[in-house]
Amino acid sequence: MSLYREDVVALVPQLRAFARSLTAGHTALADDLVQETMLKALEAQDQFAPGTNLRAWLFTILRNAHLSHLRRQKTRNEIGDDSVELFGSVPAFQEGRVEVIAFRRAFAMLSEQHRAVLILVCVEGLPYEEVARVMKCEVGTVKSRVNRARAALRKLILGEGEVLAPRGHAARRLSERAAEAARAAAERPTRRPPLPIAAGRAEIAARPH
Repeated sequence: MSLYREDVVALVPQLRAFARSLTAGHTALADDLVQETMLKALEAQDQFAPGTNLRAWLFTILRNAHLSHLRRQKTRNEIGDDSVELFGSVPAFQEGRVEVIAFRRAFAMLSEQHRAVLILVCVEGLPYEEVARVMKCEVGTVKSRVNRARAALRKLILGEGEVLAPRGHAARRLSERAAEAARAAAERPTRRPPLPIAAGRAEIAARPH
């Protein structure tokens, strides 16, 4: 495997996190976007300028793939990127942590552009200039979207919007661990916790024979 291929593969977790932020946690669609991005990146290896930011380049390819998917979806079903079904739900994760659940729901209610800039700036740590290139907008627009997204999250998490969450200490923990929660949501698969042994036996005993 060439060094370029190794670098691309090493960025898969970041690509997956960004893809799931764009799709509001739609796991299957996000995985398809990541696979498409990797294929296009490998096919276009000669177009990448050594010494430039490979991660930002891959993010650009991924977002373009996402926009193409939205256009195809709108053509087929007349559903755009503001679909309630697409942005209104996210697979459950860490169900025992109320603050993470509240953050997940609030994050899913943001627009695709606001979710994207939060992931790129707050989670991936890209400079505003790189984010502006990925999002194809001005630096000032990126800063404005980040501020608006943070304000919207704060409003939702503190219970001032449609999503309610605990106040006080729990709300502060949400703000401090927002980036951690976003990355966890993107990288951890949804799993159903195993039944306790006693509960499992009771369930088996209750089944008709």
